[in-house]
Amino acid sequence: MMWLGYGLAILVAIFLALFTWRQMDHRADQATWNMLSGASENEFRVFDHEMIRDLPEPAQRYFTYTIAKGTVLHRVVQIEMNGEMGLGTIDAPNYKPMKATQILAPPYGLVWKLKSGAISGSDGATPETSWTRFWVFNFIPVVRAGSADHRRSAFGRVVAEASFWAPASLLPNKFVKWEALSSDSARAIVVYGEFTQAVDIEVDEEGGPKRVITQRWSNENPEKEFREQPFGGELSQFQNFAGYRLPTRVTGGNHIGTDAYFPFFKANVTSISFPLSR
Repeated sequence: MMWLGYGLAILVAIFLALFTWRQMDHRADQATWNMLSGASENEFRVFDHEMIRDLPEPAQRYFTYTIAKGTVLHRVVQIEMNGEMGLGTIDAPNYKPMKATQILAPPYGLVWKLKSGAISGSDGATPETSWTRFWVFNFIPVVRAGSADHRRSAFGRVVAEASFWAPASLLPNKFVKWEALSSDSARAIVVYGEFTQAVDIEVDEEGGPKRVITQRWSNENPEKEFREQPFGGELSQFQNFAGYRLPTRVTGGNHIGTDAYFPFFKANVTSISFPLSR
């Protein structure tokens, strides 16, 4: 009986330790979310075509399509979504339903909080760090990642998703410059801290962004080696949100534009809002 008591005490201690660890993750997520919600340098300016007159013509089309004249320039966006996550491979995708909430504050970072069946957790990035933290049954840690390579990769995601859902963050500023690529595509180059990340945006005749591609630092390859490789998404089903015309359907993944493309991310946006900035 003594050993049974010791065993129960050990189980209780393990349970409390895991519970505390999970709560620490939740608190860290929320602290970063709160920080990013006020990270914009938005001074409540409004969009005017004079801001983009010197940009390549496809970039001008992109902005006039995604931001209505006179719209307040929000560079931080909150997104709610559902859809599917591919947890397998290109040959066996193993798509699972998912729901997620996200705050996106380019170039500073993001927090993406996911729930997919028994799996929950978050991806995050700040100017100083990044993480991936996922749990099974909200209790057992299964994935924890964070490193210099991870931070560089996370920055690539921040910039790619800026072109989806935070176009005001890509207006010409001290972090962003633009280059022409073709009659229907242009490249935004974002420089922040130690990182430089380009994102190529292909637009239709009206300026609606159809496809976004970055060369993202990633180890999602057979060799599991970090290197630059194509990452991006295809955008559709645009809707208006407080003066912004943004995609509510995004399908994307690694190796976009190649035979190895695996669209592991299939999201349907259900809500977009803009927190007040400091």
